Amino acid sequence: MSGVLVSIMGPVGVGKTTLARHLAAELPARLIEEDYQGNPFLEEAYAGVPDARLPAQAYFLLSRVKQLDRRGLDGLAVSDYAFCQDAIFAACNLTGQDLRAYRRLARVAGKYVQPPSVMIHLDAAEPTLLERMAARGRSFERNITAEFLSRLRQAYRRAAAQVRRPVLAVDCEQVNLMDPLRRAELLARLHKALGQMQMRGHVVRRPAAVRP
Repeated sequence: MSGVLVSIMGPVGVGKTTLARHLAAELPARLIEEDYQGNPFLEEAYAGVPDARLPAQAYFLLSRVKQLDRRGLDGLAVSDYAFCQDAIFAACNLTGQDLRAYRRLARVAGKYVQPPSVMIHLDAAEPTLLERMAARGRSFERNITAEFLSRLRQAYRRAAAQVRRPVLAVDCEQVNLMDPLRRAELLARLHKALGQMQMRGHVVRRPAAVRP
């Protein structure tokens, strides 16, 4: 049986991983984190090295397919990314033959991915995102510009509008999800959305063990 997946999407620096960790503990659910640390091409790709962009994107694509494979995903899980963001980043970073090659690979690989049951869409303004990235100090993020973030935000809004499952939108300029009370409000919205799925015949099961 396929699992139930809650995916969090939004631009770089908006707080997806922090929220995913909280939700995984509070639901509880299995936590699935993006493998950016294992990507050997990522830093060069962000630095603008053309030959690194397609390998970096292909690494992420295959890593996400492995993590979100519907054949191995059981119970309730929370991912700190949405699979659709892979295509968004590819469209921003690849052109010409590289983009066409990526899309051919993604069409095949995407067939194995568990679609999200509920999507959480986080957003914040470019200055806030840049400030948060500077604070966490990841070297590969130093080359990210406000213009790039603006394009990402627009792409995420378009993607959220096309999702056919519940989308819980959070404006992180107005809502501080580090505040337990505000996070509890989001958790209540999430429980309601998952409860509606159960009423439609979807089974939401807790994982056998909560693993990082």
